[in-house]
Parts: sequence; C-alpha cells; structure tokens
Amino acid sequence: MNIPSHLRYSKDHEWVLVTGTTARVGITDYAQDALGDIVFIQLPEVGSTVSLHDGLGEIESTKSVNDVYAPVSGVVESVNTALSDTPELLNTDPYEAGWICEIANAVIDDSALMSADEYSALIGA
Repeated sequence: MNIPSHLRYSKDHEWVLVTGTTARVGITDYAQDALGDIVFIQLPEVGSTVSLHDGLGEIESTKSVNDVYAPVSGVVESVNTALSDTPELLNTDPYEAGWICEIANAVIDDSALMSADEYSALIGA
C-alpha cells in the first residue's frame, strides 16, 4: 500500500496536501483499491463552500457508490476536470494525476487528520 509521508490523511480515506492556505484533496491508494475499478466521479462545484466532513461528491466503481468527504473546511477553488473523462486516474495515480479538488482558505483541524504512520496503523498496513 502506497502511503506518502508528506501527506495528511482522514479516517474516511482522503488525503490532503496543504500548500499555504490551499489544500489539494484526493482518495488514498487504500480507498481506490477497496473500491475496485472506478467508472465515474461526481466532482464538487467550484466556488462552493465546504465544511469538515461535508460531502464533496460521489465515486462510482464496479463494486459500489461511495461518498467523498471534505477533510478540511474552505472554498472549492478548482477541480480536476480530467477525472470527468478518465475517472480511472483515481485507480492508476491517486496521489498525483488523480487528485479531486483544491480547497482555498483551508481551515485545517489537526484532530481530524492523521500522519502517514497513524493512517498506516488505521488500515493495518
């Protein structure tokens, strides 16, 4: 299981990369593996305000439909439109090309995020 040490993680299996006041969000390698082949993603709306644990969208795989939750609060600044045509990027490259959205003015609740080691312990990796 790939768990990059420079990212933070939520208990809902999202990852966060904080740069200044912007947070890039995606799903973890563990999550994409559990979902199976991803065939569709509903992206959040640019400009929408999200709070910690709000729904950001849905991911549909050949196995199920699952919600993606906001691991931080803020305003959706951009979305990865490449996922609309190639949702399988979430499977093949969840930490780079498969990012979901960027949240500006991100409010980080450290108690809601884990380090790579803590996330590894959560998933038993």
